[in-house]
Amino acid sequence: MKTSIPEKRIQAEDQKIKTAVPIIIEWYRGNKRVLPWREDVTAYRVWISEIMLQQTRIETVIPYYRRFLQEIPDIAALAATDEEKLLKLWEGLGYYSRARNLKKAAALVMDTYGGSLPQTAEELKKLPGIGEYTAGAIASIACGEAVPAVDGNVMRVITRLLACPEDIADAKTKKYIAALLQKHYPEGEKAALLTEGLMELGEILCLPNAAPKCAACPLHLQCTAHQTGQETAFPVQIGKKERRCEQKTVFLFQCHGKTAVRKRPDKGLLAGLWEFPNCEGWCDEASAIRQAEAWGACPEDVEECGAAKHIFTHVEWEMRGFRLLCREETGNFTWATTEEMKNTYSIPTAFRKFQMLL
Repeated sequence: MKTSIPEKRIQAEDQKIKTAVPIIIEWYRGNKRVLPWREDVTAYRVWISEIMLQQTRIETVIPYYRRFLQEIPDIAALAATDEEKLLKLWEGLGYYSRARNLKKAAALVMDTYGGSLPQTAEELKKLPGIGEYTAGAIASIACGEAVPAVDGNVMRVITRLLACPEDIADAKTKKYIAALLQKHYPEGEKAALLTEGLMELGEILCLPNAAPKCAACPLHLQCTAHQTGQETAFPVQIGKKERRCEQKTVFLFQCHGKTAVRKRPDKGLLAGLWEFPNCEGWCDEASAIRQAEAWGACPEDVEECGAAKHIFTHVEWEMRGFRLLCREETGNFTWATTEEMKNTYSIPTAFRKFQMLL
């Protein structure tokens, strides 16, 4: 791989990775946590867990993972699952395109690969929703392929180990680290142990938003950042984009035990999910009534019902809510009971505070 990094430095870092690999493997053997996707390891189970774990904490994922596997135990079942049921199982995990891509990929696997996930990272990357990292994770953990899986946790561990000064937002940095790891990646069981071990280090010791637990880290003698007292200086990330803030008013239209919901557009943020009607900007009571009437609703009573904030990756919603009591189910909405919203309609976590008011 072409790089502007001096050859002498590349050689030194290559040696450091070579030394670290067996240390990580042996540490993981003796320190791995018991997690449901580490039991009865199959490519399908690793795939589902890795997709769920994207942008989501392990503690949050565990009950979702167990429920998902109980309802959808294999690829054939996933390909045949109704999308509304799938989204309902996913409700609360966010990033719903992940769930849709699971179903698309399962259908492709049934049609093209005879119902079994491919065994190599290169083939896995041909499936919807499976990128470089997820392909590497499935291939190394479930299939024993000598291929790295480089995510944020792994980047943090390795950039601290090397005191790597390059910006991790630059794709070249990730390629460089992946290339260093690739040279020393073992096959078979050790491939799985190394992939899991790197992830584990990043999750429980080499922490991102707290002081790293260097004293317990098996790499503390090799880690350049630790040896020079610069642990929190790495990884380097230049010019991180600020989230934009959007203000919204949320409307809880209620009529005889039912609440109005509507489906979001098929493309864009929270595509195809159900939401409470809302509009851009903050309304006062008078403008809330005008907006309700513009939608064809005829509220008889209006009251404010609190505020909420929800943070997405690149945008933050600041929401204020109104409860509007209606005599008739008017307006171009779907009117649902609380039980139906619980069991049938996939309502994003962004609206949970308002849903709790029903």
